[in-house]
Amino acid sequence: MTEAILLVGGKGTRLRPLTVNTPKPMVPAAGVPFLTHQLARARAAGVDHVVLATSYLAEVFEPHFGDGSALGLRLEYVTEKEPLGTGGAIRNVADRLDSAPGDPVLIFNGDILTGLDIAALVATHRSARADVSLHLTRVADPRAFGLVPTDDDGRVTAFLEKPESPEDIVTDQINAGAYCFNRSVIDTIPAGRPVSVERETFPGLLSDGAHLQGMVDSTYWLDLGTPQAFVRGSADLVLGRAPSPAVPGRHGDSLVLAGAHVADDAKLTGGTAVSAGAVVGSGARVDGSTILAGAVIEPGAVVTSSLVGAGAVIGARTVLEGAVIGDGARVGADNELRHGVRVWCGAVIADGAVRFSSDQ
Repeated sequence: MTEAILLVGGKGTRLRPLTVNTPKPMVPAAGVPFLTHQLARARAAGVDHVVLATSYLAEVFEPHFGDGSALGLRLEYVTEKEPLGTGGAIRNVADRLDSAPGDPVLIFNGDILTGLDIAALVATHRSARADVSLHLTRVADPRAFGLVPTDDDGRVTAFLEKPESPEDIVTDQINAGAYCFNRSVIDTIPAGRPVSVERETFPGLLSDGAHLQGMVDSTYWLDLGTPQAFVRGSADLVLGRAPSPAVPGRHGDSLVLAGAHVADDAKLTGGTAVSAGAVVGSGARVDGSTILAGAVIEPGAVVTSSLVGAGAVIGARTVLEGAVIGDGARVGADNELRHGVRVWCGAVIADGAVRFSSDQ
């Protein structure tokens, strides 16, 4: 038996307005809630018991996934009464684990899309006889991340804050948000208060002489914390660049779910996903975008690298580029919204009212 904890309690503030009504892990990516991809990949790696550490909009998860049997898993749900941070959330679910003190427990952040070889992380943890093993990935520009240098044997030597200058960049390795803990280590995390695993638990273990092992796996990795990244991640799932056994269809330029209607002369490209009940009108062009349930793209509209929320309407000939349209919003005909514009849930933009706006 292999167990895992999934940290899905964040508010997803950077993803608003997508997360106003929906917790971040439940926002659809490639036709299904993003969490579905994480659970399916865990199951494929041999995990059979997952505890979801929930907080924000916690009531949404269990009605959708139930006991997990449809995915071949046993799912349990633990809701934080107050925000506890990553370490506190891990400790808060410890009594739901069945593992013995020396057994490995996998832990995943709920907003990371990755091609990590999960079984290899567990194997590395066992062979190194580590207390904690971390998935590390290499990035071209590590300035936005905390750095995790390792020695020649892969043992973690430090946890460094985001570098302030080029001279501070001592490695391109960063914490990729997946871990393998010995169960006994989880039980040492203080209970009942906020704890950051990144800022408190890991540095504390290192200073106490614990063995923290890094496994560098630089396959596909993407933090889905921003709308632009989320849209890209969904497109990469559809295109097959990001692996998941939960994509509900064949990989290709587009994914159209049952119940959606796409006009014969509409063009879908770049990993576009169109959810059930959505309509894409005649002559519309949609590239690398996510169209959620019940949304309407009217004739002649052009939608690029954008997310259109559930029930939203994009008017005829309107151009969206890098935009996020909240659930139920209505953008009239002949508008142009580019450069990361966000339209709040239920907002209404009149015909021809906006050109190249940067904020709504």
